[in-house]
Amino acid sequence: MSSQPTIEGFDYRRIPADSNVILNVAVGGRGRPIVLLHGFPQTHLMWRHVATGLAEDHLVIVPDLRGYGASDKPEEADDSTYSKRTMARDIVAVARELGAEQFALIGHDRGALVGMRAALDHPDVVTHLGILDVLPTLDTWDVLHGVDAKVAWHLYLMAQPKGLPERMIEAVAADFFGSFLDAWDPSGSTFPPTVRKHYVDSSVAAVPSIVADYRATAGIDLEMDRADRAAGARLAIPVGVLSQDWGSQLGFSALDLWKQWALEATYEPIDAGHFMAEEKPDEVTGFIRGILRRTDH
Repeated sequence: MSSQPTIEGFDYRRIPADSNVILNVAVGGRGRPIVLLHGFPQTHLMWRHVATGLAEDHLVIVPDLRGYGASDKPEEADDSTYSKRTMARDIVAVARELGAEQFALIGHDRGALVGMRAALDHPDVVTHLGILDVLPTLDTWDVLHGVDAKVAWHLYLMAQPKGLPERMIEAVAADFFGSFLDAWDPSGSTFPPTVRKHYVDSSVAAVPSIVADYRATAGIDLEMDRADRAAGARLAIPVGVLSQDWGSQLGFSALDLWKQWALEATYEPIDAGHFMAEEKPDEVTGFIRGILRRTDH
C-alpha cells in the first residue's frame, strides 16, 4: 500500500467479503460505525477528507468496492457477479468482520446504488442511508432522454453485451477514464495530480470489472428494482440525498424519485461538481452528520 495514496491516520486491511472475494478496506476512528462507499471512476480515496473528520467520533469503514481499486476483481461468471445485491453482501460481511453488526451507510454514485440495495436487502443492518449525486437505478433509465442526457453516454456503452465495450475502452482506457475526471472537475482543482493518477491507473487496471458493474445496472439490478417496486418495497430508515441541481436540466425532481423508495427521504442541493466529497468535504461531512442526527428506525 505504500506506493499508493492513502487516507491519513487510517489502517489498511484485506478483509474477506462475499463469495471468496477480499476487499481492500481503510479503517479509522472509534464509535458508531459508518461505511463510506465510493463512485466511478474513483476508489475509497475519494473519502479521504470526509473520513478523517468523521473518525473523530465514529468507526469509519472505507472499502474499495469489488472490482475497483485494490480489492479483488473476480471474473464476470454471470450477471450476479457484480450485481448490487452481491456487492451489498460484500459490505455487510466486511463490516461484521470489523465488529459492526449495524452501521450507517453513505454512498456516492455507484456506491450509493450498492447502499440502496444493502438497505433494501438488510434492513436490520443499515441504520441510515446517505445518497450523493445519483438516482435510483430504475429511475435513471426512465429520465435519460434527449440530447441533455449525453452526460450519461457511458451508461449505454457499458450496458452492451460482454466483449465489445471492454475492447473499446481498453484501447483508450487512460483517456476514457481521464475524460470523466476532467469533465466532472471543470476547475481542475478538486484533486491533486497524484490522486488523479491513482484514479486513472486503478480504473485502467479494472476495465472488465467496471464494465461488468455497469452492465449489471442495465440488467439484473434493474430486474431487482422492478421486483421491489412492484412489491411496494420501501426504506424505513432515515435517507438523505445530496446532489447538484442537474434534475432541472433533465426535467425531474431527485427528491420525488427517491421518495418512491423512501417516503421520509430529504433532499439538499449543493453548489459543487460531481466529486463533491473532495471539492467541498466540510459541506458533505455536515450533510452526513445531519442524517445521523435523525431518529433511528
